[in-house]
Amino acid sequence: MNITADSVKRLRERTGAGMMECKKALVETAGDLDAAAELMRKTGLAKADKKAARIAAEGSVVVERSGKNAAMVEVNCETDFVARSDEFQGFARDVASVVLASAPANLPDLLALMHNGASLDEHRRALIAKIGENISVRRFVRVSAPGALGIYVHGSRISTVVALEGGDEALARDLAMHVAAVNPAYIDAGAVPAATLDKEREILTEQTKLEKKPADIIAKMVEGRLRKYLAEITLLGQPFVKDPDITVEKLLATAKAKVLQFVRYEVGAGIEKKQDDFVGEVMAQVKAKS
Repeated sequence: MNITADSVKRLRERTGAGMMECKKALVETAGDLDAAAELMRKTGLAKADKKAARIAAEGSVVVERSGKNAAMVEVNCETDFVARSDEFQGFARDVASVVLASAPANLPDLLALMHNGASLDEHRRALIAKIGENISVRRFVRVSAPGALGIYVHGSRISTVVALEGGDEALARDLAMHVAAVNPAYIDAGAVPAATLDKEREILTEQTKLEKKPADIIAKMVEGRLRKYLAEITLLGQPFVKDPDITVEKLLATAKAKVLQFVRYEVGAGIEKKQDDFVGEVMAQVKAKS
């Protein structure tokens, strides 16, 4: 069957797929553009399923805001090149917009939501088929603030949201910048789990025993070092990044404000990335040849 260049061009514009893939689909469907597009969609989704096991540790963190509500999402892919592409960034923004508008309870619910005539998961899998990399929506959060809402975006890899009771937008954004830079684990000492405190106290006690001090002195040293540890891991205990002479706690007290929530996302944090062993690969090839 003769497939015209114009029909291939129209199918490429419609699907974004390669020329040979479009021509093959048109041949299989006797030149029917609609049937060819549907066939490519079906085969593309099958390809997406095959790519699902591949590690996707690059990507982008995107934040969308409306008034005192914000949505932040992390969407992952396999390479930084794809992460910077307009199509990938557009998909990530779409996901954040849907989170902001619909406040889904979990990832499956989010991916099932409709956007521009298809579910987000269908959009995701179609993008995988087009780009050729595994793409996943890793996590999302929707934050609302009764007072000021602060957002800080560092490139496309680190983003933070801070919700305040009281305060103003400038303070909230400064705190969001602080969270991005210093990465506290908790708001204050009261938010630290008891198990974490007990474990740290146990470690500090063992360390202090080596200093051969009386038991009462060791107890005081342990509690002092524990307070220092808590100051390091809690937002309120940390020196403010823009003015290290004051703590975040004092900054908030001056502004009569309170941090209700903060969230920090960094692309790929906690994902085990594949380490390429180029030397090992070369040696393996040498051994195989010999």
